[in-house]
Amino acid sequence: MHFNLFQRSDIPEKYRSNFTNLYLDIAWFGVLSGTAVNFLNVYATRLGATGLQIGLLTAMSAAVNLFLAIPAGHWISKRHTGRAVFWSSIVFRIGYLLWIPLPWLFNPQGQIWALIVLTFLMAIPLTPLGVGFNALFAEAVPDRFRAQVAGTRNVTFAIAFMLTSLIAGAILKNAAFPQGYQIIFAIGAFGAAMSSYHIYHVKPLQDEAIPPLPSHPQPFDHTHKVPVTSREGKPDSSPPGQSPRSIASVLRLDIWKTHFKNVLLALFFFHLVHYLSSPLYPLYNVRVLNLNDGHLGNGTAFYYLTVLIASTQLRRVVQKYGHKKVTGWGVAGMAAYPIMLAFAQNVWHYYALSFLGGFLFAMVHGAYTNYMLENIPPDDRPAHLAWYIIIFNLAVLVSSIMGPLIADVIGLVSALIIFGLLRIVAGFVLLKWG
Repeated sequence: MHFNLFQRSDIPEKYRSNFTNLYLDIAWFGVLSGTAVNFLNVYATRLGATGLQIGLLTAMSAAVNLFLAIPAGHWISKRHTGRAVFWSSIVFRIGYLLWIPLPWLFNPQGQIWALIVLTFLMAIPLTPLGVGFNALFAEAVPDRFRAQVAGTRNVTFAIAFMLTSLIAGAILKNAAFPQGYQIIFAIGAFGAAMSSYHIYHVKPLQDEAIPPLPSHPQPFDHTHKVPVTSREGKPDSSPPGQSPRSIASVLRLDIWKTHFKNVLLALFFFHLVHYLSSPLYPLYNVRVLNLNDGHLGNGTAFYYLTVLIASTQLRRVVQKYGHKKVTGWGVAGMAAYPIMLAFAQNVWHYYALSFLGGFLFAMVHGAYTNYMLENIPPDDRPAHLAWYIIIFNLAVLVSSIMGPLIADVIGLVSALIIFGLLRIVAGFVLLKWG
């Protein structure tokens, strides 16, 4: 089937298939995100999860990714990027199917811990997926089109997320608990499968043709995309002057001697302060604001409506200010969400805040990956992206545990305000030193 959706006349024909499949991939990922992922923490909260348990839903995945990122980078670099990403996505997303029968198998606390264990196991294939997809995006989209494609993906994701979150909220409002959650988990699992289908059809531009997927994929030379018959036949990719077997070579510590070190440290601080408040949102929304599932579905729909609107302007904003400035100022502006949430008193305040927050999210989400890619050598992406995955997951691991613990000591409101102020600091750190 040939899709004309999202195709512009100024895009060469040879790029259109990749762009279309990237848009459809993110659309189906939006279905997954608007249903299963969006309501996972809410479901855990309604089961009686503590703030620490909600934090662990994120922290378990981050802990696995932290230790597997470097091996995943090596694994990706020795294989065809598209095929490695596809198979990683398949194995990872099988886990979503396993969420569906949990209410039939366990009591509420058993379900919470089962979800924590499943997210831990799903993180194993998620690590190469996270490393590989950014590399695949860079290989499949020429630099001059990346801002446009990222912005269009934001738009596509926002539409899918917005519509499915409204549908999910309506389902949860009218269906009995927990059957309503089983329905949206099933919808999410279907969206995950379709997303993987379109990832399979994204081809690195160096490839003239991608052969049919074998049952046991051969290793590929990452630079020239030709099959290699043995490890000895593959050119040495170690940094000059280092032994191929040295620890520094394996860990690629040479990356920390380049300017990319500043980018990594700035992004680490951003992710750290960003995720401090994430485990607190469902607690505040459900237990303080007393929002029901319909309210939460409407709020996320408003949020992604402004993501949709803002994403249409991303290309223009980035062309004027650059990816770095858009990222830095956007991170500082994202302080508004936790601070204003701390003063919210009813569902209308929550709706207004959701509408405002989506704009800044769209700017940061659309710009920061391209800001990072601008600072990575094109022929060495997997190793650099592996280090980014490490610092990202270290930040998520620390913040997911520390956020609820700090809130237990100083209270939800005070924690949201302090964490919001730290986002302002993170934005200025990125602008000055990133």
